[in-house]
Amino acid sequence: MRILFLCTANSCRSILCEALFNHLAPTGMRAYSAGSQPKGCVNPLTLAALTRAGVSIEGLASKSSDAHTGLAPDLVITVCDKAAGEACPLFFGSALKAHWGLSDPSEVEGSDTEIAAAFDASVARIKTRISAFLALPFERLDAGQLRAELAHIGSL
Repeated sequence: MRILFLCTANSCRSILCEALFNHLAPTGMRAYSAGSQPKGCVNPLTLAALTRAGVSIEGLASKSSDAHTGLAPDLVITVCDKAAGEACPLFFGSALKAHWGLSDPSEVEGSDTEIAAAFDASVARIKTRISAFLALPFERLDAGQLRAELAHIGSL
């Protein structure tokens, strides 16, 4: 199963999702990430949060969804924050689509400790969602049931 996490800048939330998914997922499942308006670099605080969580940062890069034109993902998950008025990128194709909105920890203002805590909270929330996803009985779910489960997971 190939999963594509999409966000606007592909420098924080979608990168966190890609790295955490690949850290937790069994063989045969792989995550990728991209952005509709990529910044071209990964936020250093994203890399620091992943390092604190014991997750590899090797190979992570901010890239456009054009980088995955031949990917044909099975699932596309947008992680932008609609509540903050962000425009989520669109991905057209036959992939199942879901939205797991996340507030952007790189927007948090405060002390270094408070900002690091915001990144760590995002990591914890993403881990919860990915763990719930990986626990699904995929072999017993039809597309409609999977879509419902994905929507539920996006509310965790």
